[in-house]
This record gives sequence, structure tokens and C-alpha cells, in this order.
Amino acid sequence: MNDLEIKNLHVTVEGTEILKGVNLTVSKGEVVALMGPNGSGKSTLAYTIAGHPSYVVTKGKIIFKGKDMTKLSPDKRAKEGLFLSFQYPQEISGVSIANFLRTAVNAKLSSKMPVKEFMKLLKEKMQLLKMDESFVKRYVNEGFSGGEKKRAEILQLAMLKPEMAMLDETDSGLDITSMKTVAEGIKKVMSKDMGVLLITHYQRFLNYIKPDRVIVMINGKIVKEGGHKLVEELEAKGYEELLAET
Repeated sequence: MNDLEIKNLHVTVEGTEILKGVNLTVSKGEVVALMGPNGSGKSTLAYTIAGHPSYVVTKGKIIFKGKDMTKLSPDKRAKEGLFLSFQYPQEISGVSIANFLRTAVNAKLSSKMPVKEFMKLLKEKMQLLKMDESFVKRYVNEGFSGGEKKRAEILQLAMLKPEMAMLDETDSGLDITSMKTVAEGIKKVMSKDMGVLLITHYQRFLNYIKPDRVIVMINGKIVKEGGHKLVEELEAKGYEELLAET
């Protein structure tokens, strides 16, 4: 069974249709790369799956683990195991990363995790990701570099251990060194129990994290699917031919 199944999804934003009948599946342990030109609807798909209220589903369904998620609130979807890493993470002044993560972790549990147990888990994940312990004392994304913001997102991923992670251009705005660091962090967190929908523009990022499938979206529709060779073709030729066909 496909853990995430998108069926004929149509989505509007402020009255404009962005997604025009998207069909997509992602299974546990699978990495699916979603590519396409700017404005094609990739981020809209991720936000819609996560339950952002500004993205209105007019037709179709979002099925996760056999359950219809289409009308559930974002927090309920998160509790079911869906996770979204943002392209542009927001600053939260006055809230430390440690407190933010503890609140997020406890929101998924039936009873609160003891502070000692939480700190032990947090320390383990930071060591796994080779992060300095002082990092979690800082306010969420305040004064962070692009690389630090993305590493904070990966730390969230490690702590929450979702069953389905949607990573929206996690490589965006990163230099080569930061991109490699973030990619290595994602690979450490990934497991056979987690599916990944990886939205990206860059072949280099997909050289670090090899996808099982590559899907191309243009003008709100899935237009092509293939393996890693498709990434190389897109890098060499761009989207001109596919755009001409739609």
C-alpha cells in the first residue's frame, strides 16, 4: 500500500487554480524527487498536503496510511505523521529551539515527555547531526544564516520522526558546503519507516540524496516520471521541451 496517495487533486489559491488534477504516490522508505520550473505548483502541493488553510481543495483526495486527510486540520495531520520542512522558515523571537522542539514533540504524544528524557533525546539527535549544543539555546531562526535555518529544520525532522516528510526546497539559498551538510543530515535521519517527498531544483542536491523516482510538474500537472537519469536530462536541457508539450 502507498502510504501517501494524492488522487486527482485540484487546488485553488485566492480563486486561482494552481493544481489541476495531480496524482502522486509516496511509500515508506522511498524518496521521490519533485522537480519543475518556478510557479509550477510544487510548493502548493506540499502546503496542501500539510493542510495550509489558504490552499483550497476543490476536487480530489489526500490519503495517508489509508485515511482521508483532505479535511483534517494541520495539527491532526502532523499527529498522523506528516511533516513539512519550509523553504523559508520563519523567525520566532523569544522562543528557544529547545522549547520549540519540546512543545512540538509533546504535541504528538498522549502524555508529556519528561524533561530529562527529552534533553537526552535532543542531545542524541544533535550529536547525530554534528550540531553544537549551544545551538538549541538560540531563538528559532533569529539571526540564522540560510544553512543554520535549514539545519534547524532537519533537527525538527530528527526529533519528530515523521512517517512522511515533505522537504520544500531545503537546498534553496545554500552554498555548496552548506548544501552537502544539510544533505548529509537528511540522509542520517532518513529510514525505511519514513517516506520523503523532496522538492528541489538542483541536480547537485540529488547527487547527495539519490531519489528512487523523479517526477516533473509543470503548470499544476505531473507531466513526466523517471529515474535519476531524468535529473541529468533536465540539468542539460531544462524544461523547454516539456513546457512546449503542455
